[in-house]
Amino acid sequence: MRITLDEETCIGAGQCVLAAPEVFDQRDSDGIAVLLTETPEEDQRAAVADAAIRCPALAIRITG
Repeated sequence: MRITLDEETCIGAGQCVLAAPEVFDQRDSDGIAVLLTETPEEDQRAAVADAAIRCPALAIRITG
């Protein structure tokens, strides 16, 4: 699994951090999400999928 996060599209809602805190965080300066890892472990798949679904800006893409 590989994740991409479009920081230009992100609105800083923080839903990804709530769904998958091991994979996503937010910058203190503006709240924009950041990836902690582009290739999380397989056991994180459900949490990452939930994060992508919750994202109101649709800024998260999952491949693989």
